Amino acid sequence: MSTVNVGIVGVGNCASSLVQGVEFYGAEGADPAGLPNPVCAGYSVADVRFTSAFDVDSCKTGRDLSEAIWAGPNNARRFADVPWLGVPVTEGFLGDGVGRTTADRIDARGSASAAEIAARLTDSGTQVLVNFLPVGSPRATERYAEAALLAGCAFVNCMPAEIARSPHWAERFRRAGLPLVGDDLRSQFGSTLVHHALLDALARNGVRLRSTYQLNNGGNMDFLAMQDPERLRSKQQTKAQGMAGGSGAEGSGAGALPAAAVHVGAEYIPFLEDRKVAFIRLEAAAFGGTPLEIELRMTVDDSPSAAGNVLDAVRYAKFALEQGISGVFDPVSALLMKAAPRPMTGDAALAELHALTGGPV
Repeated sequence: MSTVNVGIVGVGNCASSLVQGVEFYGAEGADPAGLPNPVCAGYSVADVRFTSAFDVDSCKTGRDLSEAIWAGPNNARRFADVPWLGVPVTEGFLGDGVGRTTADRIDARGSASAAEIAARLTDSGTQVLVNFLPVGSPRATERYAEAALLAGCAFVNCMPAEIARSPHWAERFRRAGLPLVGDDLRSQFGSTLVHHALLDALARNGVRLRSTYQLNNGGNMDFLAMQDPERLRSKQQTKAQGMAGGSGAEGSGAGALPAAAVHVGAEYIPFLEDRKVAFIRLEAAAFGGTPLEIELRMTVDDSPSAAGNVLDAVRYAKFALEQGISGVFDPVSALLMKAAPRPMTGDAALAELHALTGGPV
């Protein structure tokens, strides 16, 4: 079977964990513990190859991807030694990719056109382009989506920018015969998944949600970027959508509540580095209107928790390319993203995927 040739936009912590993950799980005889799907859509982790990478930080551009993932301000946990990959990090498009809260942390530059980015994708044989740009970078995200269209690549939008949810972009990828997955990656086992599961459990048992909040704390660049209220807003919207779906029952999720009864917050705490500490609270009405309250605290390494789902997304995207599936790949988006254009339950998404792939994953 052919390889899955992946390009990365934004060589930050998520890219670091993804690259390490391919090395860690792609080794012969690797223990699959922690990996959602050792084989996905017919592809193993060892089939994934990195062929291109783009960034705007001068301490990363021009370096091999295997070196750039360790460059500051990256602070993801090191769990695998990555050999020289022969993939230089190319200077990309800056645009709105760096906000005011992070501008003094990197030496940013980059004015690459969509055509120049597309040429690099074509020359490197990239088939699936993954967007890891910071929160609040819609213009830069659109530049890379345009480049993917020009180069004939599938596009996986792991950030809150509206690409898969945009009828304009969805139609362009459909007409181009290219798959699109998005928006805003859901962690393999993160606060959104846990919050969502609690909401579903309440709804299935007839308990009426009254209010809820999710407060996330972390010390990586994503959390620093979210200290800008404008950039935080897009993350809050996709987080709220991710908490709202699921059971399909009337009034089941946070989306059935007035906006004042739902809150999502993010605090930057430098010494946490790439750890995320989440606090979740739900207030509800149980039998006879009696009060029910749930409080939960969870800690997880933020970037590794995202990498497993990205590995599935790129393998599904390659499968879609081979099968001629174009436009938004709805079941994959619903399964792996917080803000899918067509939300559905995990079981419904998996049933659609099983029908397409002819297998369990």
